[in-house]
Amino acid sequence: MSTLDPQDVDLRKDLDATVRARRELGEDYDAALLDSFMEKAERRIDDIVARRVQRHLAEQRMASVRGARRPKDADTWGERFGFAIISLVLAIPLTAVCGGIAGTTGTIAAWVGIVGVNFAQAVRLNPELLSGRRDRSRDDG
Repeated sequence: MSTLDPQDVDLRKDLDATVRARRELGEDYDAALLDSFMEKAERRIDDIVARRVQRHLAEQRMASVRGARRPKDADTWGERFGFAIISLVLAIPLTAVCGGIAGTTGTIAAWVGIVGVNFAQAVRLNPELLSGRRDRSRDDG
């Protein structure tokens, strides 16, 4: 059994009262009773729609704020070049240590890790790499 909103309970009570009043008063008051109930139902529907619109607008504002506060893309040529250089500089001792400890398997594991880190960085900067689509606006800049 679902829990009803208090306003839904009130609307249901109003409907019951309207039906009882119609039974007591007869058909002469149908239009007035129906108009009264419909006004209450319309107000309830308007409240629901207004809440949904407000929620939707709030979600859009939050999304735009999150987008505005997103860190600046580290997609400058210097930052990409620096990441690549640091990755290769660290790859040399990593390869030596892993190769010395585990031989060829260690060397392969080290390079899988190095490629993985570089791939993760590339996807972070260019999410369209995974979807196969290119953002044409970035190609112009």
